[in-house]
Amino acid sequence: MILWIIKRDLLLAMRRRADVLTTLFFFIIVVSLFPLGVGPEMNTLRIMAPGIVWVAALLASMLALGRMFSGDYTDGTLEQMLLSPVSLSALVMGKAIAHWLITGVPLVLIAPVLGIQYDLPAESLMVLTLSLLMGTPVLSLIGAIGAALTLGLRGGGVLVSLLVLPLYVPVLIFGAGAVEASAAGLGFEAHFSLLGAFLLVSVVCSPWATAASLRISMG
Repeated sequence: MILWIIKRDLLLAMRRRADVLTTLFFFIIVVSLFPLGVGPEMNTLRIMAPGIVWVAALLASMLALGRMFSGDYTDGTLEQMLLSPVSLSALVMGKAIAHWLITGVPLVLIAPVLGIQYDLPAESLMVLTLSLLMGTPVLSLIGAIGAALTLGLRGGGVLVSLLVLPLYVPVLIFGAGAVEASAAGLGFEAHFSLLGAFLLVSVVCSPWATAASLRISMG
């Protein structure tokens, strides 16, 4: 059932390519604007790069949160999912994975190319890519909780931002910190360990919390 949900959401996303490209273009534009505004001072750009790329990835991921459940809510599919004998947590996990494949994976793939603008060394680019690979699934899983809680509410896009942004902060700190540690010649393994812990906790707790939130919102 999880694979069916992922395949279904990917198929729907391919029919709405503009939504997918909007997230990617937003990420590219935000990351690319800072070198133009700061100027060609490479030392400054190298220091700023991890935080800028991670903040841009965080904001880009949030753009698509409102669409995670809204389409299914509007056409009645979500109500059928609630009535299904299949675990709602499993269905939620499928939708979170699909959201990450649609929004997170393109950001991970394009990040090393954008990092070249900041004159990051090859090792830092690799660490940046790996940190995004571990951190962006956490953003999708946590964001699913906020999307479920604000489902059907007027101004839900603003509310979901207020709900999930504080929960995103630890991922942002340790994701950017891993790149900064690599650039400084320090060990970045501890940052990866914490990102892995956040991912594990999110995989275990987020589907259950999101399923409960959907029941509350649909009730």
